[in-house]
Amino acid sequence: MNQSDLLVDAFGRVPGIVRRVVNNLDAAALNHRPYPEGNSVSWLIWHLSRVEDHQIAEVAGQEQAWTADGWAERVGLPLAVEDTGYGHTSEQVGLVQVHSSELLLGYYDEVHSRTEAFVSGLSEEELDQIVDRAWDPPVTLGVRLVSTLADCLEHAGQAAYVRGMVLAQARG
Repeated sequence: MNQSDLLVDAFGRVPGIVRRVVNNLDAAALNHRPYPEGNSVSWLIWHLSRVEDHQIAEVAGQEQAWTADGWAERVGLPLAVEDTGYGHTSEQVGLVQVHSSELLLGYYDEVHSRTEAFVSGLSEEELDQIVDRAWDPPVTLGVRLVSTLADCLEHAGQAAYVRGMVLAQARG
């Protein structure tokens, strides 16, 4: 297996988790915060989608799906269009109210499709290219992709945990 195939496989694990978390949840369950300062399923999945969209678009030299494909308007959050959720306060987390699982999954699916297209066929030389000199050592494309993947998997796991809490609370 080459490095590009490995990245396709690794990023390809996220959609299954996202689908298992979001499927069959109505808007109330998606947006429910299991405790006052906690994150909702909708915030966690929106945030991981926004992070992946932002990071991949930047290294691919593309506009983000959020703006290019009209997702910002369709989702209609009262946040700045460039907001990815990084550093959100509890109040800002509460502003992320998604109206349907289909909308949330539609955006994530678009982001994943773009990610898969970008990582398919990347060469070793491309993965070794520096994409961010603000860090010491400078960040290569390969490191940025692994970092993005780790963030997505972390938030998907958190969303799965929150889903369990929401469903347990609903059962009483």
